[in-house]
Amino acid sequence: MLRLRDPMSDPVAPQDARQRAAQDAPHLDTADELGFQLVRFIRLVGRASAQFTTAQKGGIERASYALLAHLVLDGPQRTTALAEAVHSDTSTVSRQSGALVQHGLVERRADPDDGRACLLAATERGTRVFEHNRRERNRHIARLTDHWPDEDRRTLVTLLDRFNSDCETYRPDLVDTPRAVHEQGETP
Repeated sequence: MLRLRDPMSDPVAPQDARQRAAQDAPHLDTADELGFQLVRFIRLVGRASAQFTTAQKGGIERASYALLAHLVLDGPQRTTALAEAVHSDTSTVSRQSGALVQHGLVERRADPDDGRACLLAATERGTRVFEHNRRERNRHIARLTDHWPDEDRRTLVTLLDRFNSDCETYRPDLVDTPRAVHEQGETP
């Protein structure tokens, strides 16, 4: 059960919670605006993805393209390394990579370091499909932002890179979570 927390009624330290809320208020306003824009962006990406999937009869699911991208760009990998690279679990990556194998985009190879293990590797066809989709994506992004000054496009790339890097390494601080929620075994 998801429980929303009111910092003003925090049973652990109400005075600390009030002070924290007052100090964070200006930063939280900006975070709220960013959160709204991110939700809006995710919805738009979902819509574009649905349109792309509809146009690609018999295509593979969108998440599988992330696996294919890692295999094309980073070379052959074990399933566990690929799961870590895309921040997913091994069973999900196994299922998705199985679909890529069935479509002839990825192949399994013996791991030269450990004959008992296998590596996933992009096939020539997989590389062609990835490069085609990459060119199409880049063409659409270029058209979408062609009226932007080049400096704005570069700034967006820089800021998104920084934001994505921070997202990859961010781990929520569970110290700020009320004890009562933890004691009841519920997720805040």
